[in-house]
Amino acid sequence: MTETPGRAAFFDLDRTLIPGSSLFLLARGLYERDMFRVRDMLRFGWGQMMFRLRGEQQRGMTKSRDSTLEFVKGRSQQELMSWGREIAEDSILPRVYSDIVQVIDGHKERGDLTFLVTAAPIELADTLARHLKMTGAIATISEVDDFGRYTGRLVGGVMHGPEKAKAVAEAAAKHSLDLAECAAYSDSMNDLPLLESVGYPHAVNPEGELRRIAFARGWPIHELRTRRRALLIGVPAGLGGAGLVAGGIGLGMWLERRRAERRGGPFQRLVDRISR
Repeated sequence: MTETPGRAAFFDLDRTLIPGSSLFLLARGLYERDMFRVRDMLRFGWGQMMFRLRGEQQRGMTKSRDSTLEFVKGRSQQELMSWGREIAEDSILPRVYSDIVQVIDGHKERGDLTFLVTAAPIELADTLARHLKMTGAIATISEVDDFGRYTGRLVGGVMHGPEKAKAVAEAAAKHSLDLAECAAYSDSMNDLPLLESVGYPHAVNPEGELRRIAFARGWPIHELRTRRRALLIGVPAGLGGAGLVAGGIGLGMWLERRRAERRGGPFQRLVDRISR
């Protein structure tokens, strides 16, 4: 007797499950725990800006990848996993759109598998997927050496663009899924290969070009953003690369001022540090 292929739903993370950037939320949390400096934050923000400016072009992908890997190189995986769980619970999960949680739960009630598919680190993605009671996570994997420290290299590629579609196809083969019966949810044109690979694509908080494509093809469009100005850590989806740099700089300055205030020192310390 032939087994009937199963179904699954695949969900992007940034600006689909949450407003803004999960990586910036993670970076902010690590900074507040004295694990990174303003200089690290600015370098990270620059790499993310290059990614936003150049999209899937190889040079832009390389800049983004290198800035993220440099951010964690030499750090203990166990330590970052511990902090990551705490940051996810405190800063990321409370921002998950309640409507998306209902969609995830609806898929589970119908017997569908549910996966988080994101360029974010697998350690963070796994934590979020567990808390949302999803089947699992498909994400970017960083190499760890024999001492449990990040080497600054990846295992495979960044889980972005065509890599997502490829990984989802592999998951479908592993779990005996029929992609024609599966669904995918994303906000970004970068995920068009993923959306086109399933039978039921959904555009969530879509950027302009994806909105036009979804409308033309009759895909469901879900707008979860409120009209009021939301508190976004990192940069809102509508801002371009220059806005991302400004967001990174502003984030670093604000965090440093908060840190100085907690220690009882004046904000002038930041000015002095930057000017050296």
